[in-house]
Amino acid sequence: MSSRYGSHARPAHPWTVTALAAEVGASRAALARRFTALVGEPPTAYLTHWRLALAADLLRDPALTIPAVARQVGYGSPFALSVAFKRVRGVSPQGYRDRPADAPDESAELPPASALM
Repeated sequence: MSSRYGSHARPAHPWTVTALAAEVGASRAALARRFTALVGEPPTAYLTHWRLALAADLLRDPALTIPAVARQVGYGSPFALSVAFKRVRGVSPQGYRDRPADAPDESAELPPASALM
């Protein structure tokens, strides 16, 4: 890999399975097969869940705007982040941000971004 954490060090990079395979020196098919077998989901699904877990962590910082969070985690617009966030987490980024910090997370099956690094 070109960096210690590959895609984890660069969440905003426009990763594809082909690019990830190149990072680890494997074929696209071999990476997808092995990754899915080891992690339990395809690389692109994992990347989406990881980016959204990272976004959830970043949304706890009131100094960061939602457009800034979207850029940091690889979404081209706040709208794109909002659509993905709501689809996976069941609430918009703003709705997530507005909840009390101790409110239960309906998507608790997703580990925090820090656990994925």
